[in-house]
Formats: sequence, C-alpha cells, structure tokens
Amino acid sequence: MVIAAVIFLLLGLLFFTGGSVGIIRFPDFYSRLHPAGKLDTMGVLMAMAGMACYTLNHFSVDALLTSLKIMLIVVFVFITSPTATHAIMDAGARAGLQPWTKEHKEEPE
Repeated sequence: MVIAAVIFLLLGLLFFTGGSVGIIRFPDFYSRLHPAGKLDTMGVLMAMAGMACYTLNHFSVDALLTSLKIMLIVVFVFITSPTATHAIMDAGARAGLQPWTKEHKEEPE
C-alpha cells in the first residue's frame, strides 16, 4: 500500500509540475487558466489518492473513514475547480481581455 501511495504522490507531483510549467509558458490569461484548471485538479486527485492509500496502510475503521473524507475532498475539488476556472475566465472576458493571437503579441517584460 505504501508503494501505491508513493506512486500516486509522484504522479500528483508530475501533474502539479506540468500545470506550473503551463502557467508560466502559455502566452495569455485564457490559455494559462487551462493548465491551472485541468492539471491542478488531476494533481489533487493523485496526491489525495496517495494520501488515502497511505492512511489505509494500517487498516481500521478510523483509517477507512479518514480515507473516505479525503476522497470527499477530491469530489469537492472536482466540482469547484472547473466552476472557479470558468468564473475567472468569464471575469476576464467581461473585463475586456483579448485572447492571444500570433498577430497580437505582448511585448516581453
């Protein structure tokens, strides 16, 4: 069970790293929200699954309940993260942010 927990935690770290790189590398507000919404959600799933597996290492009713609570947190994140990403994109569109195009490049800072 510990090996499964370590694998899940490493996969979560991989998704979080991919999301971080995407936020840094993508050119505009809208495309940066894509890795923030998708990869962070998957990273949370993997990291929390790893924690749930680690909690179940010594099986008991308390460990089972703790694992179920962890998985309920994952369900909550899966509901709220896409909703929050959509709300942020909607706020950007209402504020007048234009999507990036090849003709409309931002000047490097």
